[in-house]
Amino acid sequence: MHQGGGTPAGAGVYHARVMSGFDWPALLRVGVAGGLKPAEFWALTPAELVLVLGLEAVEKPLNRARLAELERMYSDMKGAP
Repeated sequence: MHQGGGTPAGAGVYHARVMSGFDWPALLRVGVAGGLKPAEFWALTPAELVLVLGLEAVEKPLNRARLAELERMYSDMKGAP
């Protein structure tokens, strides 16, 4: 509940989600559900966080080099819609 000046309750959480592109509260819930204490969660390195979330098997996003490689592989499709 908002009382007086400053930021309304929960606004910081909303700001963290929108501005960073990450839903930190949801990530923290995953960590805690996995048995981590909040301090242990916040001490994770990015690589450890990826491992905890099971994201290591996710393909990397398409980059220019991979796009060029695909264009060479499928050159017969140039001009196709």
